Amino acid sequence: MGVKLIVVSFLALLMAIPALFVSNIVEDRTNRAKDVVQEISSHVGGQQIFLGPVLTIPYSVPPTIKGGAVATGVYIVFPIEGNAAVKVQTEERRRSLFKVPVFKADLKFDAAFDLAGVPAAAPADAVLDWSRAGIVVGVSNAHGALADGTLTANGKTMTFVPADSPADTSSEQRLPWTYLGVKAGELAQPNAAFRVSAALRFSGAQRLAVLAYGKTSHVTVDGGWPSPSFDGTFLPVKRTVSAQGFSGEWLVPFIARGVRAEGTNVAVGNLDSSALGVSLIEVADPYQSVNRALKYVPLFVGLVFLTYFVFEVTARRRVHPAQYVLVGLAQLIFYLLLLSLAERIGFDWGFLLAGGATVLLLSVNANWIFRSRVQGVRALGVLSLLYVFIYLLLRLEDNALLVGAVASFLAIAAVMYFTRKIDWYSSIGAGEQDGAGEGGV
Repeated sequence: MGVKLIVVSFLALLMAIPALFVSNIVEDRTNRAKDVVQEISSHVGGQQIFLGPVLTIPYSVPPTIKGGAVATGVYIVFPIEGNAAVKVQTEERRRSLFKVPVFKADLKFDAAFDLAGVPAAAPADAVLDWSRAGIVVGVSNAHGALADGTLTANGKTMTFVPADSPADTSSEQRLPWTYLGVKAGELAQPNAAFRVSAALRFSGAQRLAVLAYGKTSHVTVDGGWPSPSFDGTFLPVKRTVSAQGFSGEWLVPFIARGVRAEGTNVAVGNLDSSALGVSLIEVADPYQSVNRALKYVPLFVGLVFLTYFVFEVTARRRVHPAQYVLVGLAQLIFYLLLLSLAERIGFDWGFLLAGGATVLLLSVNANWIFRSRVQGVRALGVLSLLYVFIYLLLRLEDNALLVGAVASFLAIAAVMYFTRKIDWYSSIGAGEQDGAGEGGV
């Protein structure tokens, strides 16, 4: 019996080989889902990042040597106060079995500018061309525009048009934005103070973020998605999440933003570290859940094999290694059933149906092997508990390691107890009576 236990343990480890093929199938379906998500997202604008109104002023620097070229650039002035309000309408787009959360966002930006002391960080001898000043907003993908953007200042409303990039073109631009702008020569004068409001309407998918575009930035986002993930450099100071939707409020003071209030066009590229974001996530991602389940294959198969082995030695009826292999393959097919069902009806219901069918099959198989209904019923009870344990292990997440370790310890302790009277040097019997094993564990 001692040799048989070693053989059974080896077979349990050997099941990791076909488990790799199951894992490859799960990975293939996961990659297919990602491709569909990317395809659908590209049609609606993808993950969107927005930059609120900033003031841009072209400047030139005379050559330091006679006959040299005139250096040019764009001087950026951020508003002293930026307030953004975003209303998000969400829905799911489907392609075959795959679904993607998409949104339509209405964005309102308010910006208060105070140009006293500007320019304070311009290059030496730089000359600002105030007549060509403009107000610029940015978006990561303009293909998601649902309406023309507008800017309101002094009671006058203007429509945004494509604008040249104010980012530094002499170095790598970390944010590939599209810029929209309006002329602001009448507003932007030395030492002037004024307020502007911008309105944008864009579609996108999966994630929306607003950059901290003001010295002090206040951003609110409200949406109808029940499972948001607040991300980015700064987390909201207030948040509410319910089955009806979510709301988040951010407040980023100047010293936390880490970007100067004004400067050359390099300043825009530095804003990528100040994103205030919301991701629309799927709480029950079937592919992620099945992948997590596959990590427990050695433990899962080992416990089932150990259960059959205890039945074998206590019922004094031999179980051929080929029968252990069939039991292991049935467990691996469980993962295929789980994946195919979870794609259609969700992970929880998929686990219930796939797990229930597998437990029933293994219990009936125990009845066939040991020729005992009692052993079949016992197998049904033990394997049902085992599958419930695996399900809880997948759902506990943070406490999964602790619960798995304790449960495994208790399982081994139970095996030691029920086999305490067994002579491991003896051979397993080959009883023929249909009632063999009635007095077993």
